[in-house]
Amino acid sequence: MSCVLLPIPSRDFDPTEVAVSWEILTQHGHRVVFATPDGKPGACDPIMLSGIGLDPWSGIPVLRNIRVLGLLLSANADARNAYTEMLRDPAFKSPMRWDRIESKDFDALLLGGGHRARGMREYLESTVLQRITAEFFADDKPVAAICHGVLLAARSKRVDGRSVLYGRKTTALPWALERKGSALAHVGRFWDRNYYRTYTEATGQPAGYMSVQQEVTRALASSADFIDVPESNPEFKRKTSGTARDTVTNDRPAWVVRDENYVSARWPGDTHSFARTFAEVLEAKAS
Repeated sequence: MSCVLLPIPSRDFDPTEVAVSWEILTQHGHRVVFATPDGKPGACDPIMLSGIGLDPWSGIPVLRNIRVLGLLLSANADARNAYTEMLRDPAFKSPMRWDRIESKDFDALLLGGGHRARGMREYLESTVLQRITAEFFADDKPVAAICHGVLLAARSKRVDGRSVLYGRKTTALPWALERKGSALAHVGRFWDRNYYRTYTEATGQPAGYMSVQQEVTRALASSADFIDVPESNPEFKRKTSGTARDTVTNDRPAWVVRDENYVSARWPGDTHSFARTFAEVLEAKAS
């Protein structure tokens, strides 16, 4: 059994990426320890959990529970059930504080994602978490990162000043999916158009410059080290649609990249396969 550190922000983390990962790792016999900035239980992005707030009529009391985009883009039943179970976990109820984490006390690290700027920026910009992440990489301990979690890894620096992902193969939230989500938000959540963009471009920066994919790619040794689904893949359309999600028994929609002890994935639709792959890494490391 491995002891896995799973740091999360105080609010707005993605419920699928965190809860499904927790569920699968614990089912495989691993212990998951949560950590938050203040040692109090975190809360996911409520919009991603319920889907309420993603349709143009979400502000109308009678109509707000009718979900169209909300049903398509939010957590599915598997993820919601996993989140409900996770809330009952004593480890989730009593997280560590970020500033009390000692990497030597853990066997592995999992970095979940989320996109809502108000909550996720404290996580992505935390120098404490960046230092901790760098220590896991330096000690060659297993690390898994999904979606914006890869951005936290990319910002974590080695002693030579380069990103811990420099020289690694990785994937992350691709600009094509981030752009698609942003376009839908411009219609469905028109009063908060940048809901899907944690960071937006400054004047003069080209479109996508502050996307997850482009920032992560800038941290790599080569742009070729960012591994997205190739068009030659027989499941290309399914894997890149942004609508098909993997399940316990179906990994066809998923895209996961493994580079030795490092595992990465793109978005909530990859989470079952992502967590299972990481469980395999942990089991191989222990054998």
